[in-house]
Amino acid sequence: MSSLLAPLIEVLIMIINLYWWCLVIAIVLSWLISFNVVNLRNRAVYLINDALYRITEPALKPLRRIIPSAGAFDLSAIALFILLWLAERYLSIYHLYLISGL
Repeated sequence: MSSLLAPLIEVLIMIINLYWWCLVIAIVLSWLISFNVVNLRNRAVYLINDALYRITEPALKPLRRIIPSAGAFDLSAIALFILLWLAERYLSIYHLYLISGL
């Protein structure tokens, strides 16, 4: 069983890392749009922003309902970073447990 579960956990960790980077890029792009560095009238910027919004918003929306607004700061993104980090740590520890055979 552990021989099948170990690669699956590695894939899950890679997906979490990829999602983490998508979240970072979405935050930076939202800042660039807010400060008028890039413009949403550019088709490529619009498509990238829309794709990142569709990827990250399903995880951020429930957190925004729970976490109160702090003005210009989006604390839900920080909470999601912490949750992703905890999930990755848990999977990493479980992966080491499976590999060691304890």
